[in-house]
Order: sequence, then C-alpha cells, then structure tokens
Amino acid sequence: MKNNIVLGVIGADCHAVGNRILDYAFTEAGFEVINIGVLSSQEDFINAAIETNARAILVSSLYGHGEIDCRGLREKCEEAGLKDILLYAGGNLVVGKQDWESVEKRFKDMGFNRVYAPGTTPQMGIRDLKEDLKIV
Repeated sequence: MKNNIVLGVIGADCHAVGNRILDYAFTEAGFEVINIGVLSSQEDFINAAIETNARAILVSSLYGHGEIDCRGLREKCEEAGLKDILLYAGGNLVVGKQDWESVEKRFKDMGFNRVYAPGTTPQMGIRDLKEDLKIV
C-alpha cells in the first residue's frame, strides 16, 4: 500500500518555508507527499486526499488562525468518505501565548489525531505517522 500523505498550509497563510522542509523530510522518510502548497482551503486538502487515496492529511498554520481554519475539517472529511484518514496539525495554531495543553485539547476535540506545538521537529511527526500507520 502506498503511503500517500497530503501536506499544505491552510487558510490565508502564505508561510512556505516550513511547508517545503516538511515536504523534504517526509519524502526522505519514504512517504509519497502530495504538497498542495500555501493558501489552501479545507476542500483543497480533502480533494487532494480523495484523488490520491491519501492515508493522512498534515495541516500547517503559522499565522495564528489555524484553530478557525481547521474547525469542521474532520466532519467534512467524513462527509467526503474519508472516515479513517489521519489528521495532523502543527505550527503556530493560535494567536498569542496560550497554554499548549488547552490548544492541543481543542484540536483533538475537533477530531485531529495529533497536534504539534511550534518548534516541533519533522522527525517527531514522521515517527508518529509511522506508528499510526503501523509502518515498520
């Protein structure tokens, strides 16, 4: 089975450098990365996942509005038939300094499987994704 993953930056966010770093790191780790780039809507992520039979969607947000941009993504995935897709989110997901545990809980309550704080290394996401997909 191919390990296709969709990667992109959600909403009105145009931060491209981290997106390229993640693309490189996950590709080097053996994943087939479908990078939809920056300024991506929820529908862009979902359509790319459907078209490529992706096993995970990795959402980045660096401009602080990730919580707003990601709200409802799990429900839209399920409506589109992506009931078992893994959802990961990371970056500067909220505005200002907020307690990370509460931010992580809000995203998990929205249906995200994994949520990463600013400064998390790509290797942590790679390790978690391999574990979640049961890749040896």
